[in-house]
Amino acid sequence: MYGSLEELDDGRYRLRFTRSLAHPQETVWRAITEPEHLAHWFPTTIEGDRAPGAPLRFSFPGGEAPPFEGEMLAYEPPSLMELRWGADVVRVELRPTEMGTELTLLDTLDEPGKAARDGAGWHVCLDRLEAQLSGEPDSTEHKGDWQQVHGHYVDSFGPEAATIGPPEGFE
Repeated sequence: MYGSLEELDDGRYRLRFTRSLAHPQETVWRAITEPEHLAHWFPTTIEGDRAPGAPLRFSFPGGEAPPFEGEMLAYEPPSLMELRWGADVVRVELRPTEMGTELTLLDTLDEPGKAARDGAGWHVCLDRLEAQLSGEPDSTEHKGDWQQVHGHYVDSFGPEAATIGPPEGFE
């Protein structure tokens, strides 16, 4: 369930998460691409066309941080969505399995010092995605979840991957 951190050949770092979901690929695809489903698990809105090359705008629903820009890099229903999310590149791949769908989330980081912070964030987001797919009610308290897993990512990735601290309000 925990993500891993890998160094790429070009010196950048990438977070990798793989989750086995007991839901059909089409259901998971809708959950990762449609605004009404994204609102339950993704940290921002995704405004813009679902087409390669389309400019995107991301906004935090609670106004925790200013909106930022990005771009849809790849969009291949129902198996691949890749976007420039600010300075990072986030790629979500879906693959059907006998039990449902395998989801792989890759986040290529612009700054290795935020790997533990963002690893904990994606971990909680994917937990929320699984809960949403299973019909569990939305949790209104997510700070505790993030704080619980953040320590694991700091310990696992090391101090050089934790030089950028938690988002405001998560200390």
